[in-house]
Order: sequence, then C-alpha cells, then structure tokens
Amino acid sequence: MLVLSCNVGSTSLKYRLYRLAGAEEELASGHFEGIGRAAGKARQQAGDRGAREDAPRPTYAEAIGAMLDFLTDAGALPGGRPDCVAFKVVAALRVSGVQELTEEVLGAMEAFNTLLPAHNPPYIAAVRQFRQTMPGVPLVGSFETGFFQRMPPEAFLYALPTELLEQGVRKNGAHGASHEYVSGWVADAEGRDDLRLVTCHLGGSSSIAAVQAGRCVDTTLGLSLQSGLPHNNRVGDADPYLSIYLQESLGYTREQVKELYSKKGGLLGLSGFSGELWEIEQAADRGDARARTALDVYCYSIRKYVGSFAAALGGLDAVAFAGGIGQNSARVRAQSLAGLEFLGVRLDADKNAKAKPGDKVSAEGSRVSVWVVATNEEIVIARKARQYLEGKGA
Repeated sequence: MLVLSCNVGSTSLKYRLYRLAGAEEELASGHFEGIGRAAGKARQQAGDRGAREDAPRPTYAEAIGAMLDFLTDAGALPGGRPDCVAFKVVAALRVSGVQELTEEVLGAMEAFNTLLPAHNPPYIAAVRQFRQTMPGVPLVGSFETGFFQRMPPEAFLYALPTELLEQGVRKNGAHGASHEYVSGWVADAEGRDDLRLVTCHLGGSSSIAAVQAGRCVDTTLGLSLQSGLPHNNRVGDADPYLSIYLQESLGYTREQVKELYSKKGGLLGLSGFSGELWEIEQAADRGDARARTALDVYCYSIRKYVGSFAAALGGLDAVAFAGGIGQNSARVRAQSLAGLEFLGVRLDADKNAKAKPGDKVSAEGSRVSVWVVATNEEIVIARKARQYLEGKGA
C-alpha cells in the first residue's frame, strides 16, 4: 500500500510517501513553505531525485499538484495517485481516533475552529482540495487527541458542571502521534513494556505526557493548545480570570486578548524579541536578562511537569526528549532535569552535550533513563491509516 502522509500548517505542507507492505519503506519526502504568501520555498526528494523552488505556491491545490507531479515524474508514485492520504489532524467536537475525513467529520472539526484558529481552518481547506485533486482516494485522519482518550476522568475533567463534557469541554491533549511514537521507541530501547515514562515533545509547540505501559494517563495540553508549557508565541498555562481582567480592567478587546495569548505570548512574550529557543539561548549567553528569564520559565515548567507526572505515575523509569528543542538543546535538557536527582534522574553532562537522536544521556547508575529521540509522526499516521483501511476491507 502506498500511503501519502501529510502534515498541513497554516501556510505549509509537509509530506512523506511510504510503501507499507511486509516492510516499511520511505520513498519520498517534501516540504512546501509560504503557501499563499509573498515569499516561500519548496524542497522535495525521492531517492536521488530532488527538486527545489524558491517561490511560494499561491494555493494548497497548486502545492498538491506540484507534489503529485514530482512524485510521478520521479517514479515514486506510479499512476500519479497513492492508495490513501493520511493526515495528522488536531481535534474535533466529539470525534477522535482514526476517521475517514468525510464532510461530517470536517464539520466536527469546524465546530472547534474557535479553539484551533491556526490549525483547523487550513487543514479543512487542504483536505477539501486534496479531495478535488484526487477524487476517490481515501483521506484518513488520525486525530492528535486519540492517544489521550484513555486518560482517567480525574486527569481529563475540568472542575466544571459535567454536562459541559457533552460540548467537548475536557482536556484533549495534542502531539499524540509524537508521544505515541516516542513511548513505543523508548519501550523497545529499554526492552520492556511496563515503563513509567514521561515524554517531552518540545518545539514551537510543546507538550509533555505521562505514559504508563504505553497508555497515556495525563498530559499538559488541555481543551485547546493554549495551556501547559510556554510555547513559541502562545502563552501556555494562565489564570482563566486573566482574560476578564485584561478586558474589564485594562481595556483590552477580545481580539487583542486572543492575539496576546496566541501570537504575542510564550517565549516571544517573555524574551521580548523572539520565540525561537536557539535565538533566546544565544541572547542569554550574551547576558540578555529577559532571554535568561524566558529560559528559566520554560525549563522550570518542564521540571515541574516531569515531577508532577512522576507522582501521577507512582514513580519514574524513563524520560524522553523529542521535537526540535528536545533533540537539539542540551541546555534545556540539563536545566529542566536539574534538581530531580531525588527522583533518580542523573544526567551525564558529556553525553548530553554531544547527544544525537537515539542516544541515552543519563549517567551510569541513574535509576531513571534519559533518552533523546527523533520523533516520526508521519509513520505513525501512515500505519494508522493502513490499519483503518484494512479493517474496512479496503
């Protein structure tokens, strides 16, 4: 089965093409940036065949067409159509898990547009354009909330009237494909399936999950993506009455509050100049006090959640770092775990400084293993799409 695994952003399209048979083979990959904007680029690779563009595609439909043309010309996609397209979708009202992306399911996603304004609208538009471009090809979505559906009620309920649960008011979680991949990878590396594990997906959007024997029991992201750790430019955890204070006492409009939370908060708000962690680290090394504070807040939040999730798990066997920051920032890993020696966490400073994906960076004799993992969300959603279609007899 040829599965085209796609990740849609507000102005981007990333993909990997897999052949899933007895073995799993990645045939091609690509990334379109700046869709619909004045500037953009595209990079595609299939075997030794590559394509580069330094101009944007005006619409998703044109990016999809360019992708299919490249894959066909490169010989990776005979006939110009995959057997299915797998999508990493975020959340929908009363819909989760793996679903064929029918109009009914897209309507459930639209019901959450207010909660996910940067994610659901572009995904819905892109899915419809895929359908127009490839009529008859199954479009299968793996919702990011799926990995969190088996959390216990005490972890996913808010202290609100429980009838609101029918309106979708609960902790949903996100980055489920990443947390699922990382937890499976660490279980294989440790050679055991009963791990009490904390997975840290750290990047432009960050979340942490507590995983026991492969099942998620808690996570940092809630109903929306506006919770948990500070993100690139999203606020993370904040007192809910802050919105009321900003509007009623400080004169903010609702739109200004939304912009503050979703575009001017997080690491950008704390540092005052950037939401990119690597830029903040460089500024902190130059003595920038706000950059140092941004790092301190971010790492403190990670440390606090690792500790609280160890309590939720009844102990801790391993911690894993993934995502752009988790993989690449030795400083964040070290600072986030500093002070957790009482839980049995001990880093090897030299291993941590030189770490590459797949490395174990805990010290000899550490009761808790610490891993750096290159997550692969695309293969997770490709596998799920194949299993879904095979279950339907496709």
